[in-house]
Amino acid sequence: MHIIHIHNITVNLAGREIFRDLSWVIGDHDRVGFVGPNGAGKSSLLKAIAGIITPEKGTIAKMGGVTIGYLPQEVALEGETLIEAAMQPSPELARVEAELAAVETQMEDPAVYNDADLLTAALERQIELVDLYERLGGARHDSLVRELLARLGFTPDDYELPTTALSGGQKKLVALTRLAAWSPSVLLLDEPDNHLDISAKRYLEEFIKSYHGGVVIVSHDRYLLDEIATHIAELEDGKITAYVGNYSAFANERALRRLRQQQQYVAQQKEIARIEAAIHEWEQKAKADLNERHARQAASRRKMLARMEANGDMIERVRERRYMELELEGSRGSTKAVEFVDVAMGFDDDLLFMDANLLVRHGERVGLVGANGAGKSVLFKLILGQLEPLDGIVKVGPSTRIGYYAQEHQTLASWGSKTPLELVRDVKTMPEATAVNMLLKFTFTYEQVRQPIATFSGGECSRLQLLALMLQAPNLLLLDEPTNNLDIGSAEVLESALDEFEGAVLVISHDRYFLDRVVDRVVELEDGTLTNYEGGYTDYVSEKAARTARMLAKQQKRGQKVR
Repeated sequence: MHIIHIHNITVNLAGREIFRDLSWVIGDHDRVGFVGPNGAGKSSLLKAIAGIITPEKGTIAKMGGVTIGYLPQEVALEGETLIEAAMQPSPELARVEAELAAVETQMEDPAVYNDADLLTAALERQIELVDLYERLGGARHDSLVRELLARLGFTPDDYELPTTALSGGQKKLVALTRLAAWSPSVLLLDEPDNHLDISAKRYLEEFIKSYHGGVVIVSHDRYLLDEIATHIAELEDGKITAYVGNYSAFANERALRRLRQQQQYVAQQKEIARIEAAIHEWEQKAKADLNERHARQAASRRKMLARMEANGDMIERVRERRYMELELEGSRGSTKAVEFVDVAMGFDDDLLFMDANLLVRHGERVGLVGANGAGKSVLFKLILGQLEPLDGIVKVGPSTRIGYYAQEHQTLASWGSKTPLELVRDVKTMPEATAVNMLLKFTFTYEQVRQPIATFSGGECSRLQLLALMLQAPNLLLLDEPTNNLDIGSAEVLESALDEFEGAVLVISHDRYFLDRVVDRVVELEDGTLTNYEGGYTDYVSEKAARTARMLAKQQKRGQKVR
């Protein structure tokens, strides 16, 4: 059942039209993956549905009793600890609790409890408020919050963590817990999976699948969308196109629709060309012999073409969106690109790993996975020489040239006040016109090439880092969460470029779809140990489960023998 109807809305922000006459419907139990290129207006549409911004025209109608919960990309938590932040009641529940407290205080006043009429009125109001408190779920709010925290992977040991110490991903999950405890009819989630590790993403998937209401989620994680989505809505060029099914079904259906549209466009253009040729012939005949019949035939056909255009019957050509033209050439490097031999690393009393052994050969594609804080980025810093191991050896091949992509764009930090044009010409000497052309090929505008890098979005910084890597021509790529700020189309460009790359790749990623597409070996850093798994992410999950099952079976056998 459709519970939210969006009809012909137009949204303008800072003088720029985001979309015009946009319509859409959301069902009561839909799990909608909301996709589209960066800058298409996905976040703006969620804000309009949530009532945060007001459309210039059009309507957003909700069925009676429908409530909306909105989780923005950047969250702010109230409360000093994790549990305090999660326990924040909904505005309505907080109002009822405050009124109940006020009534209880009122009833303690001698002027009230000694006056039968005032006391009766206070008691009746208390009964009304208690009933409303029950209907809002106030009685089980605390237990529900704890249940939701557990479903999202938190334990009681986490409850007293200060909110200032939480990672960006953890803050989002706490904010999601708080929001879900309010039990809105529809959850609007703007990239809730950003910066989550793989384990946390699995918790998020199960949470979304089991949520009692509808969910609309903006996400670039194709694996997550495959797991949870019942529908995909694509926002592109100011229009929403709806598809039934998960991301893979959407990708197939979209390709078929675009193929059919292009075929229909070509066929219609041929028919239009035939009609225009006939019009031209009749007009020439009419001029030659002044025959009115030829003139009428030409005029009739021209009216027919005009009606087709006026009625919207003209089929548009399929337009391919421009993406960055990324080509990672690389070159022949050392057979052993990088090697760890019995490496130990830690800080103060915190030992991240010891006796770690890892070999990445030229041409290999290796995915490095593990929980946030396990030490994956530290391992990269050891390879880059930014840190020294406590013990063991880190060997970088003599012919290895390293190209590093930083998750938080630290490689661009020193360039904040400078421009992309200056960065490109510093990385590789070239004429200004050539550098501008390079940036245009990475979908930057003429205006942007001379703007300070510090003003760029996450996606723009990602493209700039990748352009710098391309110009450096490394033969070992160290990539730390390269798809985090890329839209799906740009992530697919990166996957294709890595497929053609002649060199070694070591990539930290929580993007499971990306890992399945790119790597041929997964290395897991868990409890200070590096473990190898052949294949992509799906193979890693399967093999890890099989190893765990074999280990449990051995333990059971040992236990039986002891008895």
